[in-house]
Amino acid sequence: MRVCVVGIGYVGLVTAGCLAETGNTVTCVDKDAEKVAGLNEGHIPIYEPGLSDIVRRNTHLKRLRFTTGIKEGLDDSLIVFIAVGTPSGPDGSPDISAVLSVAGQIARRMESYHIIATKSTVPVGTHREVTDLIRSLTKVPFDYVSNPEFLKEGAAVEDFMRPQRIIVGADNPKVHETMQQLYAPFMRKRNRLICMDPASAEMAKYAANTMLATRLSLMNEISALCEKTGADIECVRRGIGSDTRIGADFLFAGLGFGGSCFPKDLRGLAWLGQRHEVDMPLTRAVYEVNLRQQRRFAQRVLGYFQDCLPHTTVAVWGLAFKAQTDDVRESPAVACVEQFLAAGMNVRAYDPEANGTAKALLGERLEIAADGYEALDGADALVVLTDWQEFRNPDFTLIKRKLRHPVIFDGRNLYEPAIVAREGFEYHSVGRAPAFSPNICDMVAMGR
Repeated sequence: MRVCVVGIGYVGLVTAGCLAETGNTVTCVDKDAEKVAGLNEGHIPIYEPGLSDIVRRNTHLKRLRFTTGIKEGLDDSLIVFIAVGTPSGPDGSPDISAVLSVAGQIARRMESYHIIATKSTVPVGTHREVTDLIRSLTKVPFDYVSNPEFLKEGAAVEDFMRPQRIIVGADNPKVHETMQQLYAPFMRKRNRLICMDPASAEMAKYAANTMLATRLSLMNEISALCEKTGADIECVRRGIGSDTRIGADFLFAGLGFGGSCFPKDLRGLAWLGQRHEVDMPLTRAVYEVNLRQQRRFAQRVLGYFQDCLPHTTVAVWGLAFKAQTDDVRESPAVACVEQFLAAGMNVRAYDPEANGTAKALLGERLEIAADGYEALDGADALVVLTDWQEFRNPDFTLIKRKLRHPVIFDGRNLYEPAIVAREGFEYHSVGRAPAFSPNICDMVAMGR
């Protein structure tokens, strides 16, 4: 099948690469000429495990190509995916101007029937706006599909190749059949394609992300109570996660969620409710709890060094909003670092993939280290902010030797408190009591 994907970001590039991997001929269109030129030369603009190999292999096999010309993509395709960004406006409303712009370009240039499928996360009702816009600009027949993505950054290729579900929102039953054919290679063991109307498909995306974000915010809210009562959030997580009605996923307390999906979609759903005069107090609370969790953890670090902040250097491990990505958009790690810098702290940070994107965001205020252990040299504490695998089993002896004070703040609960304490550290995590080495129980931190 011949496919066009407009927008070469996380969603667009993963969609294009994975569809090409199953034998389709895919043309990718983006207005960024520099990005297109780089991709044609084999340079992948984002870090996503497994994506580079797929893109390079299918580019070499000529099943995947990149261009700035939307007409070129349309002339060589039946299905056109719109995969452009929909950032939040000042009032939380999703900005769908890029979606409408692409839809208008498609309408003005298509000369034969196309299925136009939106991958971008858009508010309920966008299907009508896009359909009405295209009809106002062309007499060429088309069908519209709402086909939301459910990809996790850091596991997007795996999610696309082995989806839990694929939602297709269309009014024409024949379009469902065509989309079934396109996605058949990804559903050999079980049919995971769910057909519905476009409005329900648009709502399903927002509802799914809000449900997952709610689980995370609930656990983070409980973690604060655990710290006050002496309960252990990890024990609580195992206790409730064993209930089959609840399940174990998305129950890890920590710094909260970030990235391009959950925060934006919560704001978008709250805005949609306001627009339709439906109060959304739970959605707003989930978002606020997430922000509060980030501030609460950063304040624990700042409070520890409150009397000597301008003379304090912290080593930070992790800047991306989660492991296996270089994305720092709305990253809880970056939010914490910004609070440290605003308070006068010196921050020396390391991330396996996000050093460049974080430096571009924070500028010269942030010192970047070549590796995690270099970041420790002369620092007063280690602060772990992203759950990369390489941080999970570090050399505690080396960490202790490099730090000025044996203090670790773990915003991702990567370590067992008793083990870290035995290694000679003062250890602070989320939703668990602090742990102290027997050798330093009487030690008073500098300036306290």
